[in-house]
Amino acid sequence: MIIDEQAEFRSLLMHHVTTHWPDAIISAYDPTAAGHLPDEFSGAGNDIVLLGSRHGEERDGVDVLRRFVERENFPPLVYFGTEEDQEEAHRLGPDAHFIRDHISHDSLIVGLSDVLVSRSRVASTGSLFLGDMRTGIHPLIKGYRFVRRLGSTEHSGVYLAERESTHLKVVLKVLRQMPGNDDGIGAFDRFLQEYETIADMDHPNIVRIYDLGVADNHAHIAMEYLGGGDLRLKIDKGIQKRAARQYLRQIASALFAVHQKGVLHRDLKPGNIMLRKDGSIALIDFGLAKKTRLESEITDKGEIFGTPYYMSPEQGHGTNVDERSDIYSLGVIFYEMLTGEKPFRADTAMGIIYLHGNAPIPLLPTRFAEYQALLNMMLAKSPDDRLQSAAEIEEWL
Repeated sequence: MIIDEQAEFRSLLMHHVTTHWPDAIISAYDPTAAGHLPDEFSGAGNDIVLLGSRHGEERDGVDVLRRFVERENFPPLVYFGTEEDQEEAHRLGPDAHFIRDHISHDSLIVGLSDVLVSRSRVASTGSLFLGDMRTGIHPLIKGYRFVRRLGSTEHSGVYLAERESTHLKVVLKVLRQMPGNDDGIGAFDRFLQEYETIADMDHPNIVRIYDLGVADNHAHIAMEYLGGGDLRLKIDKGIQKRAARQYLRQIASALFAVHQKGVLHRDLKPGNIMLRKDGSIALIDFGLAKKTRLESEITDKGEIFGTPYYMSPEQGHGTNVDERSDIYSLGVIFYEMLTGEKPFRADTAMGIIYLHGNAPIPLLPTRFAEYQALLNMMLAKSPDDRLQSAAEIEEWL
């Protein structure tokens, strides 16, 4: 069901939907011509409701959104608002939210599909998503059977899927933005760079890449499914000293291999370090990786990329970084693996960045004193005072 007073906008949404799902049954509702829907409207009979922000002078789109969101058992709800009302709309929590004047076909189709899958509201007949869900195939990626969504970012969605030809479980990372869009060029280039970076490496502690697809203004990477969770979960549960040492050795080995290829990771953190079922470590998510030998314009415009808790002082201040910046980030992770705490905390990102550059290196508890010298060499403020290669971490251990 599509609800909005503007006929052109209703037609636009209908066009997007029927282009991908030709058999979709759509009801379009004009709240000014047909009258505002009553407060008791439940949305029953619809697999999804697409709610526009225009409802005449008497009603505001956000007010209608609020009423629908508050109704129990309301169908999946997608709101198409304005830049002015997006903060309030986001706070109300529809299943998805788009700016009505900035809709791309691929991002809309992926967004609607995500909503329908995550809410598990697919009907047995006449469903908008029925054609794709019977085979379980992601709407933009052919040859893979959709299992579930794992997560999403501003530029990409991440899914667990099964390759139809081999029944191999994989992780699909799908770029949401069109490469031809001026706002999406950087994201698209970084996405392809991530694939090229990882696929060129054969190392037991780096995630394996199976496939890259680029078609119809979208791209995807199919990579190894790592079923042991991420290092962040391990840290939350507590890591024994021996395990922390083993994890450090494996991550350092992977980093050394990455650096030998002339590549920096630049976003090393527990959430980007995964475990296999056998307990081995695998480095993932090279979306911020950079070929150090190339003069790239993708991320060299002064922006700060990465996660402040794990940033080296030089990265946090937007200056040039090299392999030693990744070593600093690994030092932060090692401290966290041992103690369960981050070495530096503050109320703001800039506060954390300041502490990385100015606060003393924290002392480990006495039971971990044997690792203090190594930690000092990894967390030194100046890159010149740090270990100069990830291979040196093994030597210290």
